[in-house]
Amino acid sequence: MIADPQAVNAALRAAGMVLATAESCTGGLIAGAITDVPGSSDVFDRGFVTYSNAAKTEMLGVDPTLIEAHGAVSEPVARAMAVGALTYSTADIAVSVTGVAGPGGTEAKPEGMVCFGLAMTGRETQVETVQFGALGRPVVRMRTAEHALAMIHTALKSEA
Repeated sequence: MIADPQAVNAALRAAGMVLATAESCTGGLIAGAITDVPGSSDVFDRGFVTYSNAAKTEMLGVDPTLIEAHGAVSEPVARAMAVGALTYSTADIAVSVTGVAGPGGTEAKPEGMVCFGLAMTGRETQVETVQFGALGRPVVRMRTAEHALAMIHTALKSEA
């Protein structure tokens, strides 16, 4: 992986921060990677797997009109998911992912398009979109988890 989950756990511990995840297209891979590391219970609060639009609304407080206006795979929804994960947890930092793992997609939202959100207490929420390409569902999901871990690690290093 690009960002080793052990390094992310160590960076969370060093920063005295706790993580929450809000995952759609990865279905819990990010939380799974973090919790594969022994001792992660002191740096990981919870993971929200919000695959459906209803779950995004019910579990994270994402406004359904936001989903209607922009679609589930969008930066505004990724931002709202990250903020929701921070709000509905005891975490200090939250990452969110929503994307088209494939197969399929549209011209506007092709296979491999993933939107990321990163929310931290007291900081402006960051969002970005990555086009991984039509690499196949397992590869897009793994690259998404790797990129999310790298985002967390980079944000924590900038905090240090």
